[in-house]
Amino acid sequence: MAEAASRLRSLAEQMLGAPLPVRLRAWDGSQAGPPDAPTLVVRNRRALRHMLFKPGELGLARAWVAGDLGIEGDLYAALDAMAALVWERGEDSRSLAQALRDPEVRAAGRELLKLVGPPIPPAPPREEVRRRRHLHTRRSDKEAISHHYDVGNDFYEIVLGPSMVYSCAYWEDGGTLESAQRDKLELVCAKLGLKEGQRLLDVGCGWGSMAIHAAREHGVSVVGVTLSQEQAAYARKRVADQGLTDRVEIRVQDYRDVVDGPYDAISSIGMAEHVGAERYLAYARSLSALLKPGGRLLNHQIARRPQHDESAYETDRFIDAYVFPDGELAPVGTTVTQLERAGFEVRDVESLREHYARTLRRWVANLEADWDRAVRLTSPGRARVWLLYMAACALAFERNRVGVNQVLAVRTPEPGGSGLPLRTRTWNS
Repeated sequence: MAEAASRLRSLAEQMLGAPLPVRLRAWDGSQAGPPDAPTLVVRNRRALRHMLFKPGELGLARAWVAGDLGIEGDLYAALDAMAALVWERGEDSRSLAQALRDPEVRAAGRELLKLVGPPIPPAPPREEVRRRRHLHTRRSDKEAISHHYDVGNDFYEIVLGPSMVYSCAYWEDGGTLESAQRDKLELVCAKLGLKEGQRLLDVGCGWGSMAIHAAREHGVSVVGVTLSQEQAAYARKRVADQGLTDRVEIRVQDYRDVVDGPYDAISSIGMAEHVGAERYLAYARSLSALLKPGGRLLNHQIARRPQHDESAYETDRFIDAYVFPDGELAPVGTTVTQLERAGFEVRDVESLREHYARTLRRWVANLEADWDRAVRLTSPGRARVWLLYMAACALAFERNRVGVNQVLAVRTPEPGGSGLPLRTRTWNS
């Protein structure tokens, strides 16, 4: 009887219709595949059952999160190699339904069933959120934010480092993560043209880094809003420790419930991905209504590539189930259009795609360097979720599968004066 790894490799290649670009090691110790390739470790038969009952990305993710599947060697190289088979199968690749019409593939499937053992679907890992329709009500948004951000502030300290900024940094060669995050916050402040005595609304304020920086360095009064109780408690302590309670207020509040405008400026950094396509125009109009005439919005948002058929867009199943429930990405052109429909004048769009790839690699390194403590603070499954998510996203940004953009928009008053200098890119000098 052939060793498990050889059988698995042969069956996988028959079913995928393509060579497997990684080495396999099975639960019986057998190995198969290129000796110099990263190794996909199938620790038990349950890993196969995860993949059999949920073919594709979600089955692989369940096996990974449960600890039934692992990677030895370069994680990025393994994910890059697997991406062509799992995440990037183009229109010319045969679908699962097409593959199953092939008698050889059906025979391979029968052989796989023999390897799987009892054909009982394994329970999803407890870290998985049950898939649901994207409602984006106040309640569902609060639940989604809690799932993502209320993992524990100590865990985020490990990943993000002292800056506690959870969005892409702004890098200079030789800079540290902390200096790059400080430069990003200063870039946002410069684009908003913040001046002493102004009012800033920071939507999705996280752990308070933007609010603290703007108040301390530019003398503005800041209201930061978040749906996360843990973030708010952490941010309030940081504000108090900095002696800024007279200038910074942190609220647990939905942006839709903010009614104390007008503000001179609004920053929305890594928050709009949670809004949802159906609600985006209302989001943009809400922020416009909170700005005074001439006020500026800096919208910092991840973007996906546009599709030929936009109605066919589906959220990434792993991210939706384990990382950002109800999160949705839009092409940057769609975001700009919605902001303009809400009455904004879009004045600048800057891509920071490569900056986010570098940021994610630093976060991965932070997590790996303090792995045992991260596991103790959360769970083995949660730590594996974050490792896979951040490493895969780093590659996605590097390969231009997704991007991130800062969009500067102005609530330009009727006479047409935007209040911006003729040469706006002086903030990059």
